[in-house]
Amino acid sequence: MTGSAVTGIRPAGTRALLVELASLADVTALHAQLKAHPLPGQVDVLAAAATVLVRFAGRRETVSAAAQIRALDLTHAELPEARTVTIDTVYDGGDLAEVARLTGLSEDAVIKAHTGSSWLGGFGGFAPGFTYLTGGDPILNVPRRNSPRTAVPAGSVALAGEYSAVYPRESPGGWQLIGRTNAVMWDLDRPDPALIRPGDHVIFNAVRELVHLPTQETQDRAASDLPATTGAEGMGSLVSPASPREERARCLRDDETSHPNQGDQSWLEIKAPGLQSLIQDLGRPGYADLGVSAAGAADLRSARQANRLVGNPATAAVIENLFGGLEVIADGDAVLALAGAEVPAAVVSPDGSRDRPAPLNAPFALLDGETLALGTPFRGVRSYLAVRGGVAVEPVLGSRSTDSMSGIGPAPLQPGSRLPVGPVTGTSPVGAPEPGALDALGDGRTPTELRITAGPRQDWFGPDAAQALTDHTWRTTNESNRIGVRLETDPDDPEAHPLHRVRDGELPSEGVVAGSLQVPPSGLPVLFLADHPVTGGYPVIAAVVPQDLPLAAQLPPGHPVRFVFVNPDTLAPLSPDAAAALFPEGTP
Repeated sequence: MTGSAVTGIRPAGTRALLVELASLADVTALHAQLKAHPLPGQVDVLAAAATVLVRFAGRRETVSAAAQIRALDLTHAELPEARTVTIDTVYDGGDLAEVARLTGLSEDAVIKAHTGSSWLGGFGGFAPGFTYLTGGDPILNVPRRNSPRTAVPAGSVALAGEYSAVYPRESPGGWQLIGRTNAVMWDLDRPDPALIRPGDHVIFNAVRELVHLPTQETQDRAASDLPATTGAEGMGSLVSPASPREERARCLRDDETSHPNQGDQSWLEIKAPGLQSLIQDLGRPGYADLGVSAAGAADLRSARQANRLVGNPATAAVIENLFGGLEVIADGDAVLALAGAEVPAAVVSPDGSRDRPAPLNAPFALLDGETLALGTPFRGVRSYLAVRGGVAVEPVLGSRSTDSMSGIGPAPLQPGSRLPVGPVTGTSPVGAPEPGALDALGDGRTPTELRITAGPRQDWFGPDAAQALTDHTWRTTNESNRIGVRLETDPDDPEAHPLHRVRDGELPSEGVVAGSLQVPPSGLPVLFLADHPVTGGYPVIAAVVPQDLPLAAQLPPGHPVRFVFVNPDTLAPLSPDAAAALFPEGTP
């Protein structure tokens, strides 16, 4: 790598680095190098418009990686083999006329400019299968819509700024829509789920209509009564992409959810899911460049504890329940454990005539036909239910986690869902009772303290930002979920105010980590949790340390929060002067 390729390396929390590069070519080269030859402790790597985000397993590996990245020689980087992908497109998009007006071209000339370029897959993000394409005709550089659409149809071909892209699934979006295609942009049944990868060449071919022709593969699958999928290359087959519901349904196959108990197989049947109950494990890191977040349990500490109590490995899948109300029936004897939110729970006999308390943070038996019923938590919001053997649904991309952002993994649990219990392997004993981990959450009157480290974009804020962020109490809002916790100023603090930017304009899309405090134009931070988008366009002023994310995931609406800047190596609190020094005005 030349000395000018890396223009900066910024910390993104305590276990990630945001590497700034001089050009998209340098981004592509560094991304390819780190994918082919990961650094020690590297967990994930994500290319974006002008940066590469590199996540690591621990702090020590993160610190040592900065010098290693600067020393890399990318002049002979092993770039992935480029393919040429042709996208048949009907140019009848709702914004085609507006793009013509913005560019001063006729609609036909817009189509000719779009099809006359060989676009290049630059980087992924936003959603699985969504690839930012670069290298088109500069005349097609148009702004996003002033008012984003609440629903952009799957297959929409769009423009925004210097980029073009195809929406892989229906989702909100503010890009200018110029056409549509039925190419399958994302298919979990392909060896490489994304049709377009970074480095691929993409040609848009104008057609009058999209013809659905079955391939030999789809005919063969239809004859064997199997669901249709695309071919390995994703070309030629024109079946519609699976919806998130269809993809999730694959995790709970009919033969796993409808048959009665057979032999030694045990099941858990959902009688009532409560507000939300999901299957979660430790997540699926390593797919950020495909637009897939790591997901996993929002409170990893409690999920690990529940598994430990029943003698499972930490990787076993559990049920994550929000705000109680979960009722589970045992089909076959089972050993369970509850961790996380402090919630009243009871085991009810099959005929409903008697019940007994179910303990928290301790293993207990749920015998055949008995029901476990959770009440409303009195501290925390997320409960984790582990069963000895684990919840053995089908994994997707190596994980059984439900990802609410990308629509990957098992569907949210519903009444009647039947979950297979996996076999017990090895000789791991059932654990002894343990203390809970929510004392630091407080009683809702005293603010919960969350430790933070500065950056990577604290230079977008003035020198008073550290004081504005840490000297006042924030409150969580009702607009919070597994993606993130929205914060507001404390109405009881007349001196509290939103954070003020000192820079205008948009930040080019770049990778973000769980724990990021992203600040939209309103100045009210959003704290990203497990299902956060892999990239963002708002500046991140700071990041909650990983050790405090389990606590953040248990914050109920209306709860007071205080942030404390700490040393990223020791986690010792910084003095007000040391924290203010992290925000020098005009930092490049």
